[in-house]
Amino acid sequence: QVQLAESGGGSMQAGGSLKLSCLGSGGIYSYTKAWFRQAPGKAREGIAAIRSDGTTTYADSVKGRFTISQGSAKNTLYLEMNNLEPDDTAMYYCAAGRGLLFSLFDPARYPHWGQGTQVTVSS
Repeated sequence: QVQLAESGGGSMQAGGSLKLSCLGSGGIYSYTKAWFRQAPGKAREGIAAIRSDGTTTYADSVKGRFTISQGSAKNTLYLEMNNLEPDDTAMYYCAAGRGLLFSLFDPARYPHWGQGTQVTVSS
């Protein structure tokens, strides 16, 4: 059974940095993994994804500021967030799905989700 658990959220002033972690269990080492976020009143937004071969893709809103990576055992996912902006305030979720190559920012493609961790950025 796949389980995902995020950690590392918090409150930060604009321009600061945070690193989120997502610990997975249940054999997700070969899964495509992604970070999504959801602000109040807005749809869930995919922001970064990493395929099983290590290739990554980013939403324009975070490109150049956020970096997705995974641990050597590929059961831990990270999101390093730099130069944070107030618009980055949201609940951040990790997600995993087997064999995903395209449309990686469509939340419906991911069967496995964590509970989320809150990131709040003040100006």
